[in-house]
Amino acid sequence: MKIGQLAQQTGTPVDTIRYYEREGLLPRAARTEGNYRIYDAMHLERLAFIRRCRSLDMTQDEIRVLLRFRDTPSESCEDVNALLDAHIGHVAERIRELQQLETQLQVLRACCKEGRQAVACGILNELSQGATEVSTPSASESHLSATHAGGRQHVTPRKQATRDS
Repeated sequence: MKIGQLAQQTGTPVDTIRYYEREGLLPRAARTEGNYRIYDAMHLERLAFIRRCRSLDMTQDEIRVLLRFRDTPSESCEDVNALLDAHIGHVAERIRELQQLETQLQVLRACCKEGRQAVACGILNELSQGATEVSTPSASESHLSATHAGGRQHVTPRKQATRDS
């Protein structure tokens, strides 16, 4: 099948399929004489596996590890269990961070109970006041936007990091 067919069958954008090939998650496809990529059932199955991992918010590094184990089925899956346990820990930490963010936003929202001129908006005034008082990100803010030792990419509260599909 051609890349468009693979994209349609898996619900994956063509650019993402090419990206997964470049990153080594998906093996390079054979080419026709006209230089079109030709994919087979193995590509379809592997791409579906990658997509399932991505739907669970796994990083590319985590997916690479899982693919290595999938490609060597006779090995022990202890490391797979450990990887998933670590991923669950990352998710739990992110939930805690997002709950803290929600609380901060609720406190901020309480600063302005009714519509008025922007100059008198409690939210805008609070955000402006906080901007002059804080010259460096708070501990929670820098933690939200940083990648820590485990290789997890955290989503910043202001702008979600672009992630492949």
